[in-house]
Amino acid sequence: MGALCGLGSAWLFGISAPLGKLLLPRVDGWVLAGLFYLGAGAGLSVFRAVQPVGRGDRARARLQRHDLRLLLPIAILGGGAGPVLLLVGLGHLSGVAGSLLLNLEAVFTMLLAVLFFGERLSVGETIAAAVVLAGAVLLSMGDGRVAAEFVGVAAIVGACLAWALDNNLTARLAHRNAVDLVRFKSLTAGLGNLALALAAGRKLPEPAIGAAALAVGFVCYGVSIVLDVYALRYIGAAREAAFFATAPFAGAITAVPLLGERTGVRALTAACVMAAGIALLVRQRRQQTGSNLSSEKG
Repeated sequence: MGALCGLGSAWLFGISAPLGKLLLPRVDGWVLAGLFYLGAGAGLSVFRAVQPVGRGDRARARLQRHDLRLLLPIAILGGGAGPVLLLVGLGHLSGVAGSLLLNLEAVFTMLLAVLFFGERLSVGETIAAAVVLAGAVLLSMGDGRVAAEFVGVAAIVGACLAWALDNNLTARLAHRNAVDLVRFKSLTAGLGNLALALAAGRKLPEPAIGAAALAVGFVCYGVSIVLDVYALRYIGAAREAAFFATAPFAGAITAVPLLGERTGVRALTAACVMAAGIALLVRQRRQQTGSNLSSEKG
């Protein structure tokens, strides 16, 4: 379940990069970041209103006042700084380049989880994660046709670091109701970004573009982040990072038909490497789970 949630979250988020670049010529990047998260928050609010009361996630502990010490930096880093920096970067890079640079989020998330948040990986899981990240690095190398500028690269690196911190902080609240957690983050970030952008003199887009941005935000941010919370709950931030490393590939292959950009043999080779790493990670996780169950029975 953790693997499926992690992969689903990664691929939904991955396609947000080329979709965002497609919208950027017709809407300011700061406003677009706000609309993305506002769409996520609004969509999840509707879902929460119609969701039947029952057992499972609905019955999980709701957000508490003391959770604000984590919720506020999550909203500021993940919902505020992250998407704005990403869209600034996409304004200076090709869609393929921007998508591929998102590999750094997985690297930063894993490093922070192990170095500062007390998570541990077995030897097999470490090897599997390294294989996934090796495929991500291979994919990021490109083939010489990928245009890059320092400002764009620096902006996306900053976005990845912000989201890596967000991932590790969110893992501390992963036991809370997933929809409530993401709805708070999305509405806070969306309304905050829009208010700041409008105060700075930025303009709202035409209604059709605004509606498209809200829809992309609900699917690629709202649904994606909910799945990511489940992945963090089931497997932790370090292991989730390895699965999320597939997000850049989703963005890169979507950019080819959507933006008319190119890919090649290197991308396909990287995909095979990443798939092998994911398969190894899932196998290691199952073996560890089976070993834990055997120990409990013993």
